[in-house]
Amino acid sequence: MRYLVILCMVCFSFQWSISQESYTINGERFELKTEIEGKLDLLWNTINGNYRYFIRTEDGSIIELKNTQGTDKNYNEEYKKTLRELTQLDTNKLKLRLYDLKSFLDGYNASADSNYTFEATDKSILMRLGVSGGITNNPFVGNLDNTKTPLFGAELELLEANSSLRHAGFIQLRHALESDDFQYSTTEFSLGYRYRVINKSTFSIYGQVKLATLNLSNVTILDEDNMESDISDTAFDVPLIFGIGSDIKVGEKSYITIIYGELFSAFLDNQGNFSTDISVGYKFNL
Repeated sequence: MRYLVILCMVCFSFQWSISQESYTINGERFELKTEIEGKLDLLWNTINGNYRYFIRTEDGSIIELKNTQGTDKNYNEEYKKTLRELTQLDTNKLKLRLYDLKSFLDGYNASADSNYTFEATDKSILMRLGVSGGITNNPFVGNLDNTKTPLFGAELELLEANSSLRHAGFIQLRHALESDDFQYSTTEFSLGYRYRVINKSTFSIYGQVKLATLNLSNVTILDEDNMESDISDTAFDVPLIFGIGSDIKVGEKSYITIIYGELFSAFLDNQGNFSTDISVGYKFNL
């Protein structure tokens, strides 16, 4: 466990910077990424945990797209007026999100310049594929000696691009091996949901819940004649198993993942041992 904690600390020390430039805007210095270039350019970054968006015009002027909150707690939506004045287009339904701004400005740039080309932004789902390995004490199975066994897994994560990647679903495959001291193994297929509570450009922290699981299990027991006997079982559950995790960016499209997968369940009883179900892995955008 000590080595796993050290590994986690090392992973959190990773920082990755992708192509970006420095700008001084109204006396403030920003490191901004260029999302699109055309008659109007879109610049952005996450600054102090907040997404900040800017428009660069043809004469080099840079204007921030603001959405301040008034004393009545309502948002002023200044960005809609700014973009309406720059493009002469309807902005009433425009959301201040990267996906929506990119779609809006791609459309404007294409209408203003017949030579403007862009990648279609109708892909609202981003997919990530990952593999992982760790240890588990199978917290929802009787385990008198609290034996930890190796755990391996793979998953496909589906993120909603329109929500700044906060919401995600996942399809997961896990296999917990047996050991000499605990002759139980299981292969689990599960469907789940994640919400990124902290969602920065270099790392995220999320809560997750497994909504449905299918377990193919095998256990070796001693029968009344003191002979070993293998028992196989298949079980489908809707267990609502809760966990937490983090993704740390280590490449433009790749991440180190740390997951505490099975903290507790709404409908499965803990069998007397505090949950130990930790894995470290690697995932990348497809």
